[in-house]
Amino acid sequence: MTLPSWQWWRTAFVLIPLVSLYTIVFGVLSLVSGIVDRRGRLAHRCARVWARVILRTVGVRVRVHGDWPVTGLTSAVYISNHQSIFDIPVVFATIPAQLRVLAKAMLGGIPFIGWHLRRAGHVLVDRANPGPSVVRKMQQLVESGASLVVFPEGTRSDDDRVGPFKPGVFAIAVDRQLPIIPITLSGTRHVMRKGHLTARSGVVDVIVHAPISTVGLTRDDVAGVTALARAAVTGSSVHGSSVRNPAPGTKDPGSPAPGTAP
Repeated sequence: MTLPSWQWWRTAFVLIPLVSLYTIVFGVLSLVSGIVDRRGRLAHRCARVWARVILRTVGVRVRVHGDWPVTGLTSAVYISNHQSIFDIPVVFATIPAQLRVLAKAMLGGIPFIGWHLRRAGHVLVDRANPGPSVVRKMQQLVESGASLVVFPEGTRSDDDRVGPFKPGVFAIAVDRQLPIIPITLSGTRHVMRKGHLTARSGVVDVIVHAPISTVGLTRDDVAGVTALARAAVTGSSVHGSSVRNPAPGTKDPGSPAPGTAP
């Protein structure tokens, strides 16, 4: 019989209880903030602190490569590859914008997390029947100056390969004429892999790519914009760590200080 590693014991008896506590505390603060701030801006600040506290507790150091193109931008759509559940705290801790996530509707039923998502104005989508509510919520985001962060693969990768991007969010970005900002996450998979309980300390790299303008584009351009964004995400590597396209002959998986954010 092989005993679990010390990282497993640390995760099960230290990290999970602490992260659960952080989620309850900041979830309550987020709900309370909604009394005085209906736009969700204070709730987003709670989410940023929650994310940073989690990363510090686990021992994750984030390095940002490139400059966030925030000058002159109000709303934007940030898209990223998806390797781990730690992608969420990484993007919230680093992207210097009022963020809302495009998430599965089922997350809305989870205590504290779901309550925060609903009260803070995040976009919860029923994949079986997205409906016009997504477009309405996107319009509300644009009007409030918030940005959307999406993992267009639709699911976490089992390895470093990036699955095909679903075009829905790109169609919305084109319809609303919102800039698309591709980012690449490298290293979160080694912090916690899909299907594994163990969390490990480590370094995560966030690579910021040039914005993709959608001004003047139409629905006919959605496929090209989707391909362009995926090419930006998959074409990055940092110090030998990279995300990869599927190997030749392999079917794509899937069916979603400067440089450091303040």
